[in-house]
Amino acid sequence: MDLLEHYHANPPRNDHFILRKTTIPDRGDINIYGARGSGKTALVLDYIKEKDEQTLYIDLEDPNLILNTLDTLPLQDFIEEYAIKALILDHYEEGMLESYPKVSRLIVISRIALNEKRFTPIHLFPLDYEEFLAFEHGSASSIAFNHFLKTGTLPAMARHTKSRTLMMKQFFQQQFSPNEQSLILILARYNTQPMTTHQIYTFTKEHFKISKDFVYSAIKRFQEEGLLYFIDNAIKRSGKKMILYDFAFVKYLTTHQPFGNQFDTMIALTLIKHDISFKTLGVHGYVTGKNELIIPAPFESEESIWVKSQQKFSLYKKYRIEKITIVTVANSYHYQIEKLHFEALPFNEWSIAHTENDE
Repeated sequence: MDLLEHYHANPPRNDHFILRKTTIPDRGDINIYGARGSGKTALVLDYIKEKDEQTLYIDLEDPNLILNTLDTLPLQDFIEEYAIKALILDHYEEGMLESYPKVSRLIVISRIALNEKRFTPIHLFPLDYEEFLAFEHGSASSIAFNHFLKTGTLPAMARHTKSRTLMMKQFFQQQFSPNEQSLILILARYNTQPMTTHQIYTFTKEHFKISKDFVYSAIKRFQEEGLLYFIDNAIKRSGKKMILYDFAFVKYLTTHQPFGNQFDTMIALTLIKHDISFKTLGVHGYVTGKNELIIPAPFESEESIWVKSQQKFSLYKKYRIEKITIVTVANSYHYQIEKLHFEALPFNEWSIAHTENDE
């Protein structure tokens, strides 16, 4: 059977799709992009499962395309002969094709945004907490939160609670090259720390034989992909805070991530996924563009936070903080110092409240 006929007759299926808030428009050319493991392929497979035979899905990582490259296949002729209306190109990298085939609708899936005018861009992040709750089937909030801590935000992990460690191992080995694996191990070890690319290279070369050029280019690529973030500091310019894109993946890769760092990462990623502009206020929390300070404090008591608030009050005034939200694991309380309002919320309430405010 011809390879294109095989693709047409045997589109892949996904039996473990997790409902997402992101949807694919019914019209226009689309570029769905985002970090590896964020669920891009699953989103598209769910979209096309109800479509008719006028859709053609091609996975550009299919090993059959190693010996039969796509540009040598009669793709345009096939599109016309079979009246293909929608062509999906998965795992696309910029420059793979000199030109796209002529087709009524083109959907291209990539890790990094293509930034081409013809495409409507759709940025898909890993799961946020509200999406995670959608398949928890009414679990108590404490149980759901504990599952979230263990499972993380990668959709493929959410469906495999019993074999999570094996799934993480497979993901790490399959999705990253050997040099990328070496670098990711260092990034995980120093997750949530103020870092520069030079420092990352220095730490990496202490353990692995790896070139400076590779580290610098990989860091840039990871940032473009949304796998790695550097957060500006409102107090000083040097040493931006480094955050990897999934806290459970980090925990799998290193034992150097205590719960406080994991909780801190969860809060930063929530802000990123909800498109809230923010910086770090030194080590004191995250300050948003609306002058709200968000303090990760998973287990601290109201009395302890109140004492620290008094000690840091001059700092809050200096940076014109207008509201302070304290994100906890389970505690709720509020108080006021002069005209500054302090409110503590459990993570599950805070993260969903941010979603509602964004809408």
